[in-house]
Amino acid sequence: MLESRMRLFTRPLAWLLLAVIGGLAVLALLAMFGLLKTLRQRHTHWPFAFTLMLMFLGYIGLAFSIWPNIVPPSISLWAAASPPTSQLFILIGALFILPIILMYTVWSYYGFRGKVRIGDGYH
Repeated sequence: MLESRMRLFTRPLAWLLLAVIGGLAVLALLAMFGLLKTLRQRHTHWPFAFTLMLMFLGYIGLAFSIWPNIVPPSISLWAAASPPTSQLFILIGALFILPIILMYTVWSYYGFRGKVRIGDGYH
C-alpha cells in the first residue's frame, strides 16, 4: 500500500498529479462561478448543466484519487472486472435493449406532448 502511494509522488507522476488536480480545481471553480452567475440571471437550463459539470468533476476527482484501486487499497480495477466473455455478453445485450428504451422514451414524450400546461396546477 505504501509503495503505491509513494509511486504517485515520484518525479514524473508527481507533476502529472499536480497538473490533473490543478486542472480539475480550475474547472470546478469555473463551473461554480458559472452556476452562481446563471442562478443570479435566473436562467432555467444552464444551472442544471453547471451542476452536472460539478458532479462529473467530483466523480473524476474521486476516480483519479483511488486509481487503479476500486476498494482501496486491496482490489485493483482489473482484478474486480468480470471476464471478457461476460463483458461482451452485457455489451451485446445493451446494444439491443438501449435502442428499445430510447424508442419507448421518445414515444412516451410524443404521446404526452401538450397534455400538461403551465398553470394547470401540475407544476
